[in-house]
Amino acid sequence: MILVSDTSVLIDLDRGGLLEAVFVLPHAFAVPDVLYDRELKGEWGEQLRRLGLRVEDVSEAGVGKALGYRQQRASLSVPDSFALALAKERAWLLLTGDNALRELAASENVECHGVLWLLDKLEEAGTPGLQLLHDGLSKLAAHPRCRLTAREITIRLERHKVTIEQR
Repeated sequence: MILVSDTSVLIDLDRGGLLEAVFVLPHAFAVPDVLYDRELKGEWGEQLRRLGLRVEDVSEAGVGKALGYRQQRASLSVPDSFALALAKERAWLLLTGDNALRELAASENVECHGVLWLLDKLEEAGTPGLQLLHDGLSKLAAHPRCRLTAREITIRLERHKVTIEQR
């Protein structure tokens, strides 16, 4: 499965120290070229590419779709609009933490998930190990710009703690 990510998901994974772990999952991660050029280019972007991040061109029709998304939802950034257009045209899954982008993706019948879904996939895979996953989610939750649902974070942290204590 190919997962198209917006920048916020990558930032959240980096904040939790879990960025490298997700690239071990049996999924490919991609971003549209516009997003890469505007938000990731440079040392961090090169690190992401070394981990396996794919930078994909959006077709001419996809560019038109992205511009249409921006007209529909002015609050969407250009890179987010292109991420949705790429996911839509390739029938790939979209990763985002942006509610407006999620709503638009749903209206376009694009499957969409966020960081917590991805962390659940890490837990299922046993990667990077439950203690590291717990610590990463704790770090992410403690960050002042964390936008994840506190209730969902607590559920996962408590589940991790119980499992860790049982070992």
